[in-house]
Amino acid sequence: MSVLVHLIVMLGMLVVIPVGLRLVGDPHLDPVRRLWPFAGASGGVALWLPRGPVAAALAAGYAAATMLLAVQAPLRLARSRSLAPAEIATLTALVTPSVAGLALVCERWGHPLFGFGLGILALTVPHFHFAGFTAALVAGLCCRAGAGPLGRLAALSVPLGTLLVLAGYFIDDWAELAGAVVLTAGMWAVSLLTWRDIRTADRDPFTRRLLGTASATLVVTMLLALSWALGEATGIAHPTLAWMAATHGIGNALGFALCAVLAWRRMQETTTQETKETVG
Repeated sequence: MSVLVHLIVMLGMLVVIPVGLRLVGDPHLDPVRRLWPFAGASGGVALWLPRGPVAAALAAGYAAATMLLAVQAPLRLARSRSLAPAEIATLTALVTPSVAGLALVCERWGHPLFGFGLGILALTVPHFHFAGFTAALVAGLCCRAGAGPLGRLAALSVPLGTLLVLAGYFIDDWAELAGAVVLTAGMWAVSLLTWRDIRTADRDPFTRRLLGTASATLVVTMLLALSWALGEATGIAHPTLAWMAATHGIGNALGFALCAVLAWRRMQETTTQETKETVG
């Protein structure tokens, strides 16, 4: 399972977050964005080294970049003074990678954090790249696309669900289940908006396929997340962590996150090109 998790994490570090930062469209993020390839490479190498000081030091380089990104959230809030739903989702996306960065340093060092074992820390890293950063980012983009009440629901429930899941780590399995329910509601709202409104707009066929894949994937992966959280809380049979990594993890990383950010990037580039042609 560790090899699979490492590959998923590297996808988040080296592809999904850099592309996602471009989608935010904030020039104040440019310094962090330019730094990110070096930080991502540092974190990626740390994943494959034996646990210890060297791996932890390289992981710390990546964590430092996530902290710099998190600092941009209050600065952005001070500039915009907006707590609109889409903005809340974007601010959440900027902050959540820092949770992954902290977990990565402790896991690579070989030390539990707040009583959580190394296995849980290892899974926390991809969770806050995809269920944290990417989910919140895409929810915010859907909301900004003019999706009405459902878009606002997605933009608010995804950050709230992510926060509740994190709180559930420290409270109990029932609190984590509550977070999973809220997060699933938000992600299914994203799925519906993507399929019904965004995919059906004037898109090229490849972009429509990317959006359709992202939308369909969320239906399955979030159902798996619910079944796992319900099983943890009630004790009924549920998937193992290894099985979840191979299904929920890969599905969210490849089927949702990668397809979604690539589709939104293609739409962003198309809009930019059309603007240039109109001005020209």
